[in-house]
Amino acid sequence: MENAKIKASQMFVLVVLFEMGSSILVGLGGSARQDAWISILLGLAGGILVFFIYYRLFKYYPELPLTSYLQKITGKWIGRILALFYVVYFMYVATRVLRDFGELLTTTIYTATPLVVINSLMILTIIYGIHKGFEVIARIGELYFAIIYFMAISGMILVTGSGLIHFENIRPMLENGMKPVLRTFLKETLVFPFGEMIVFTMLLPYLNNPKKVKIACIGGMGLAGINIAITAIVNVAVLGPDLFVRSNFPLLTTIGKIQLANFIERLDVFFMLYLVIGGFFKITIFYYAAVIGAADLFKLKSHQKLNFPIGFVILLASLMIASNFAEHIEEGLNVVTIYLSWPFQIIIPLFLLVIAFFRNRKKQPKQQSNQQHNQQSSQS
Repeated sequence: MENAKIKASQMFVLVVLFEMGSSILVGLGGSARQDAWISILLGLAGGILVFFIYYRLFKYYPELPLTSYLQKITGKWIGRILALFYVVYFMYVATRVLRDFGELLTTTIYTATPLVVINSLMILTIIYGIHKGFEVIARIGELYFAIIYFMAISGMILVTGSGLIHFENIRPMLENGMKPVLRTFLKETLVFPFGEMIVFTMLLPYLNNPKKVKIACIGGMGLAGINIAITAIVNVAVLGPDLFVRSNFPLLTTIGKIQLANFIERLDVFFMLYLVIGGFFKITIFYYAAVIGAADLFKLKSHQKLNFPIGFVILLASLMIASNFAEHIEEGLNVVTIYLSWPFQIIIPLFLLVIAFFRNRKKQPKQQSNQQHNQQSSQS
């Protein structure tokens, strides 16, 4: 791993930017219609419970990333196979998010620009950031965190001032009962974005004060979850449930309706910067986790050797992952969340925690007996 250390405040900022990332872009919780915000808050609560699995594993192995303690918990060969699967999983999610933001830009602003150009520029920027090191990425996160919140507050003021919010659109609550909300929670909002905190199991050893891991990560998840829920409420209140569900990018549609004093309008381009920043950090974190995970797995002294090759693979995969945006979204909702997210984010970590618990419980009596023996020998 890279010899880097970051502060708890920087970890908090990275969690917020990561969680908001592409979840602000798409209509998260759309299957629950006007109750999307409820499914998002349920996803936040469930995601925090899942994070405690990752946190407990970190407590057992505070100096090791996921790819290292997998081998300690399950044995060398099974652990290495699982570690390889996780590296591929991180690359795959980075690929999907890169495609999300490439599609956003090519369908809204750069309609005559090929997808390969947009994705190449994004991946080259990320390669440069990772080359500079994780500490640099964390410091950039602090800078953009302030910019994003300035944009968010400005956007809320403009949407409210334009008279676009109609709270009758979010009523009636639970029109179809809890079943659609729970289905959306289990299938979507639990694993995206909150379950994706599994990637931070690769980054937690970089924190300079391990005691602050819990407050930094859970605090970041909580703030991001509230922001995403508020965004869903605003989108539904402005667009109505039907348009909210049909829109590929509901937030951009909402912002595009801003018209104030016949002067302030067409701000969707301005706020697209907000979405691209979030996408940059989400792709970067998954990409960086894949790079350092592969370097750890193959025992390389420097992860920089893998930076460009993995970036090239992610770029090519983002172009071939789906023939069009509709297919890309369909695959994400009906295949990835069930067959990839649940196993990699919840099922495997839960099994790891159970095994780690019994392994470490066996070690504790031996450690205590050794301590007692040392005390007795020193007294004699």
